[in-house]
Amino acid sequence: MSSHDMKNPNGGVNMRHVTEPPDPDEHLLERVFSRENMLRAWKRVKANKGTSGVDGISIAEFPGFTRDRWEDIRKSLLEGTYQPSPVLRVEIPKVDGGTRPLGIPTVLDRLIQQAIAQVLGPIFDHTFSESSFGFRPGRSAHDAVRKAREYIREGYRIAVDMDLSKFFDTVNHDVLMYRVAGRVHDKRLLRLIGRYLRAGVEINGRLQSTLKGV
Repeated sequence: MSSHDMKNPNGGVNMRHVTEPPDPDEHLLERVFSRENMLRAWKRVKANKGTSGVDGISIAEFPGFTRDRWEDIRKSLLEGTYQPSPVLRVEIPKVDGGTRPLGIPTVLDRLIQQAIAQVLGPIFDHTFSESSFGFRPGRSAHDAVRKAREYIREGYRIAVDMDLSKFFDTVNHDVLMYRVAGRVHDKRLLRLIGRYLRAGVEINGRLQSTLKGV
């Protein structure tokens, strides 16, 4: 792996640019659905709790539901015939008034997605900015504070607070899959991720297609 720092020409924060070949493993799907990885994923999903998706199956009911079905589900995943369920879309209140949409996958799909994330995370994480601390393993808000103090000591005096409106709702699927395929060689896993992107959402009992967004 090679890396170098990139600096904003106007004196901005350093960004880490990493050049590394994609993961050569064409059997990532087997790693995703290995017993060890699935047990770790279930532990995480169970701890996160959450409500049921479109199938109505809760966290508490899930072990009984999958006890006699998992081998068939796993086979369909490895053979590429598994079809994810639509995401249940609900509106939840915002602190400052109004509502924001929340997507709730089924417990089964949350489990599968978590298992995928656990395998892909290490492949992609080291390519992210060294100044990024949100939702990354081994990094916390305390690390972000320490980094901010470091910038202050270096002489930076201006901070920009910004939020991209509806960013995740407008992600281009083709661009996203192109980026993922640049580092992942297992075409079966790529197809499964694509199916999740296109699974659709259920709003008030009606199915809507998802042509963009994650």
